[in-house]
Amino acid sequence: MSDKSRFKGLRIAITGANGSLGKSLIDVLKKKGAYVVGLTSERKNNSHSSEGNPDDWILWSCGKEGLLSSILTNIDILILNHGFNPKQMIDANNINKAIEINSLSHWRLIEIFENLALCNNSNKYTPKEVWVNTSEAEIQIAFSPAYEITKRLIGELVSLKKSNLLMEKRNSFIIKKLILGPFKSKLNPQGIMSPEFVARKIIEKAEKDSYLIIVTPNPITNILMPLAELIRILYSRFIKIIYSDHSH
Repeated sequence: MSDKSRFKGLRIAITGANGSLGKSLIDVLKKKGAYVVGLTSERKNNSHSSEGNPDDWILWSCGKEGLLSSILTNIDILILNHGFNPKQMIDANNINKAIEINSLSHWRLIEIFENLALCNNSNKYTPKEVWVNTSEAEIQIAFSPAYEITKRLIGELVSLKKSNLLMEKRNSFIIKKLILGPFKSKLNPQGIMSPEFVARKIIEKAEKDSYLIIVTPNPITNILMPLAELIRILYSRFIKIIYSDHSH
């Protein structure tokens, strides 16, 4: 089965690798023939079982994304899956932590990976890809105000990045957005879907050339998300036209 997979032989790094979805993605990708690097801010999984264990573990922490540059140079696909959900807590410490982990950390890693893609473009045919887990909270309530706001922030930044890539017609860097409904995890024990199911669906959809990878039982998300993306991309193009006209 892995012989037919586009992931066979690729080096894939996953943040939040110690979480429920991270472990499930590791299992699916390894079965597809990928070499998987687990990026985690916690001590590595010491389980003797190979389940949920990547081929290599790398410890890192938010705010020190630059230290990952040398590792990411040899990575083909970077999956940004780490997150923090303060739930009902909206004090300054939790809000700052949510902004740092859910938004700024993701954005810094996207920028680092894109710069590496530009540097490597002349030496490597395979473009670098980054998949960003913005979640369904980007456009719908998640009963966690800070989580929703920070996911919306990184979601809109990714939309802006995608719009720029389309306008510049750059093929050396590919971005995909993961829009996931509620699945069982430490962040959401009440999740409806199993992380194993979500991981299989993500990889199944990612094998196609889709920018939006939507996995949710909510039909409204399947309608609203593509519409929201279209509006954002058109808005970005409109703004660029306006300012380019003024510059002349």
